[in-house]
Amino acid sequence: MWKNIHTLKKLLQSLSFRTGLIVAAFCVSFYLISFAQMLLPLSPITKAALWTIFFGLAKASQYTAILILGKTGIQKLKKFFCRIPEKDR
Repeated sequence: MWKNIHTLKKLLQSLSFRTGLIVAAFCVSFYLISFAQMLLPLSPITKAALWTIFFGLAKASQYTAILILGKTGIQKLKKFFCRIPEKDR
């Protein structure tokens, strides 16, 4: 079993930075859907089932994106979002 997990991890790490960003975008959309569906006029059981499904998809895609991006990809994203504009320096 651990060999399969290690093989899957290596496969995900071989994917590109762009693929990691796409998976991260799916993650954000799954989070939005999981909470936005609470506004729909559905029964509580249906809402709970939808929330469980979409929240699970969000978590799975979150960890997959982290594996794809790796340490350097996460650092790239942090640099991009934490940049100080030239006029504010």
